[in-house]
Amino acid sequence: MTNAIETPFADLARGQQRLIGRIAVITGAGAGIGRGCARMFAAQGAIVHALDVDADALDALAAECGGAVVAQPCDVLNEQAVFATVETIGQNHGRIDALIPAAAISIFRWVEEMTYAEWQRTLQGELDIVFLATRACWPWLKRSGSASVINFASANAHGALNGSPALAHCAGKGGLLAMTRQLAMEGAPHGIRANSISPGLILSQQTQRHMAFDPQFEFEALKAMMIKRIGLPEDIAWCATWLASAEASYVTGADIRIDGGATAW
Repeated sequence: MTNAIETPFADLARGQQRLIGRIAVITGAGAGIGRGCARMFAAQGAIVHALDVDADALDALAAECGGAVVAQPCDVLNEQAVFATVETIGQNHGRIDALIPAAAISIFRWVEEMTYAEWQRTLQGELDIVFLATRACWPWLKRSGSASVINFASANAHGALNGSPALAHCAGKGGLLAMTRQLAMEGAPHGIRANSISPGLILSQQTQRHMAFDPQFEFEALKAMMIKRIGLPEDIAWCATWLASAEASYVTGADIRIDGGATAW
């Protein structure tokens, strides 16, 4: 597999401490981009509340990061569970400074093969899953006075995913761009900034499985990139760190593409 060697980001992040004392809620923290952000935020000095349905993955994350990560198993598509979990976090700290709703569920089917139930499940897993966490956190984000919401759209929100049955996924991620802009407007009077990151192909358990199933996929993906490697979760987490920090205090309603230049041709 073509890729860069993982950089010792944790040592650099610990030296920076750009999020010292910030209270962060990260969903989907058990794997992929969510886990990468949780590790980065913890190393940068934040207190991270990590939410995921995979309790074992959260325990492993917490063991790696020590007391900086609090493992909180939660089904973030369960309205009552999300509210109860976030309410406990808010009551304990009096505020939430950063929300990173990284959890997502997607079903890939060609349009004539996708059932209505699969379409709905994907939109729930791309949009509802972000809405529920955001609504639960909103009162506590307002109490921060300098909060940041960081959503994850996709390079596929900006263009069709050639050769892939990604109709519902593209629709969900496109909707997330619009949702983020609206949140930026609603949050501005309360000191809440809302931005999105649009990742390209990022190395994860899911993408590794897909590349093992279809070896041609990696070759075609790399052809589309200016930077000839697959992205790492840390590539996304560095940007999320900046957006969550005071360095980005004048940035809201923006979308940042981190895709190796794939959408810039």
